[in-house]
Amino acid sequence: MTFIPIALEGCFIIEPRIFNDGRGYFFESYNAKTFNEGVGAEIVFVQDNQSFSTRGVLRGLHFQKGEYAQSKLVRVTRGAVLDIAIDLRKKSATFGQTFSIELSEQNNRQLFIPRGFGHGFIVLSDEAVFQYKCDNYYHKASEGGVHYADPDLDINWGMPFNELLVSDKDKELPFLKDAPDFGF
Repeated sequence: MTFIPIALEGCFIIEPRIFNDGRGYFFESYNAKTFNEGVGAEIVFVQDNQSFSTRGVLRGLHFQKGEYAQSKLVRVTRGAVLDIAIDLRKKSATFGQTFSIELSEQNNRQLFIPRGFGHGFIVLSDEAVFQYKCDNYYHKASEGGVHYADPDLDINWGMPFNELLVSDKDKELPFLKDAPDFGF
């Protein structure tokens, strides 16, 4: 696996080493020792999640705060998404900055997003299966988010807003400037 640091400190693009032959392909998608060495931290994942969505579905920008903050290792096993991370650590030099990457079943890339970040994605293909590992358990009272259409973030989701399928809950999320302290 190759670990590529990005401008948002602590986040990494992870590219697998893929072995192709006449039968198809093989790659190691996760190895705790290799992963922890690659990100330079001891991360213990405790929960795996999976979602299925169709073209235009936008999920995000979500996070968990306090003692239930989560690091995530995200990937797509079917289809393609535009994945977004946002730095929510107030003391960070990149606070409020975002990073986007296409994750797909073709490129097999993963994105590691440490605690202190928000996360979201939009489905670019007709259908997508999105999988992610979390290093902390989901806790409803600790969930939070930032509005996907925050003009200060200026995220290019790759589709007009009128074509997005967004939950009512995500439509009500605050803009970053109006959000309460995240505790990061």
